[in-house]
Amino acid sequence: MAIKRVDHIAIVVEDLEKALEVYRDALGMSVTAIKEMPEQDVKMAFLPTGDSEIELLEPLSTESGIAKYLARRGEGLHHICLEVDDIAATLADLKAKGAQLIDETPKRGAYGQVAFIHPKGAHGVLIELVERD
Repeated sequence: MAIKRVDHIAIVVEDLEKALEVYRDALGMSVTAIKEMPEQDVKMAFLPTGDSEIELLEPLSTESGIAKYLARRGEGLHHICLEVDDIAATLADLKAKGAQLIDETPKRGAYGQVAFIHPKGAHGVLIELVERD
């Protein structure tokens, strides 16, 4: 198992357009894409910075996981995403080492296969793993 880099840092926001007024307009970051993932009830904006990205997440409905997170914790850091070469092998290795996984098998994400490590097993931080397409 090898971590290639920090792929992105995800931030939950109530209003994507208002958040872009800070990240895009005030900070001057460029937006490379805005995507909706109806299956996850989320709208995302991607803003590259160096070898990583900031990912802004806005819930599409009040029933989504992101909306529930927002209601409990408010806006702010949601997760850190680490890029790996082989997500299936990484998950098998983590499982063998006793890591608390949310996903034991990868699922489709915005740019590849993803899986999450539970924050209870990562000192309070939700960690996403991604194998990019």
